[in-house]
Amino acid sequence: MIAGMGEASTLDEAVGAFVDELVPVIEELAATVPGADIARLRSDVVVDAYNLSCGFIDADGRHTDDELWALIGAFGTRLPTQLGRAAPEDVRAAELLIGRRAVLDRASPLLEVLVTADARDGGDRAVRYSRLGAQIGRVVAAIDLLPTPTELDAIERFREMVQATIGTQPAPTPTAAQAGAAAAAAAEPEEELPPPRDLDELLAELDALIGLADVKREVHLVANLLRVEQIRRERDLPVVEQSRHLVFTGNPGTGKTTVARLLAQIYRTLGVVERGHLVETDRAGLVAGFVGQTAKRVVDAFDRADQGVLLIDEAYSLARGSEQDFGREAIDTMVKLVEDRRDRLVVILAGYPDEMAALVDTNPGMESRFPKTIYFPDYSDDELLAIVESLGKAGRYQLDEPARSAVRAYLAAQTRDRGFGNGRLARNLFEAAVANQATRLVAIDQPTDDQLTTLTAADIPAAPGGTAA
Repeated sequence: MIAGMGEASTLDEAVGAFVDELVPVIEELAATVPGADIARLRSDVVVDAYNLSCGFIDADGRHTDDELWALIGAFGTRLPTQLGRAAPEDVRAAELLIGRRAVLDRASPLLEVLVTADARDGGDRAVRYSRLGAQIGRVVAAIDLLPTPTELDAIERFREMVQATIGTQPAPTPTAAQAGAAAAAAAEPEEELPPPRDLDELLAELDALIGLADVKREVHLVANLLRVEQIRRERDLPVVEQSRHLVFTGNPGTGKTTVARLLAQIYRTLGVVERGHLVETDRAGLVAGFVGQTAKRVVDAFDRADQGVLLIDEAYSLARGSEQDFGREAIDTMVKLVEDRRDRLVVILAGYPDEMAALVDTNPGMESRFPKTIYFPDYSDDELLAIVESLGKAGRYQLDEPARSAVRAYLAAQTRDRGFGNGRLARNLFEAAVANQATRLVAIDQPTDDQLTTLTAADIPAAPGGTAA
């Protein structure tokens, strides 16, 4: 077989999906424009696919033979050029890919047309363009045995460019970890599981969370790597096995559990685990007070999380205590199980940054088994206000302008030290405001719907050290 033929067919399929799905979209739009050159518009779709392919190949500057054979195979018959009769050395000599990575950072005329049409009628054409283009990027990254971080980052650069061109984000929705609302997903998996959710749907839900820009990027990178590995397995290509386990660091209430729950579903969608449920535990759930019981508790937790994700909160506390403390036994047992069951579940350790670094140092096997750390920063005052308002929206409450100012004052007066409550603080503030409103409205015989659904400055608790509004 000619070198690169398998890679060429894979890229050809991704390009074919891009062209086949977007050409009818463009033709439909062109039908509403008198005199539109439909043939040229079709070629514009192919050119965009070509430019994106070149951009992703150029992302790390390597331009390997397999990548270039894939490009030739995918576009040799699609473009009216001499590419079909070229070889990798010809493409390099012509410098066709030099500097092409820049296309990932700017919107093409085709994308701008799609964005304009979506703005007019509320369509999702640009989102589909993003999904199909990102798949081309993942296929390109899958050509080499081990995708480089630069290649994975290029997929995110492209996605972020499209989102910036669209200029809008999905409306944020409150979640258990962000706003403290909503019941957590069941810790135990049910007997009958629904089909895995679509990857793009899960990533869109992640992107809809308030704040967490750097966290979202890291999760997208994880998802891209897993998808690239999945593509290689589907093609019976070798895959370099890497640890899936993670460390989450940050203050309480910064979305760690919410993101872990989404990651569990992403892992299921991408074939890492079969069930994709999340089991949460902590020191109290793992460490016993008597000899021989701690190891059993750890094993039980791993059993419950089998084919899903085990989140160990405040994991650093396992390393505390004297030599007689059984926390060290829990760590040793956990490290062994992480290795023994690496194909059956993913473990996420969560806690404060400094303490988590110390935990990793307690056992020689920890660092290699938990190679990636994702930091969850505190929310800004604007983000916390957005969380309060999203909670209100979910319960059909709204804040009037004086109430919004009072919330800002309350948040600004908070001490942002270790243990700052973040989303939990926002939820507590919202619930206190609703309770205060109820007390205020009791004196009104027949409150109007507007009164029942509006939170005023009088309902907002007093800021620390201040007085009520």
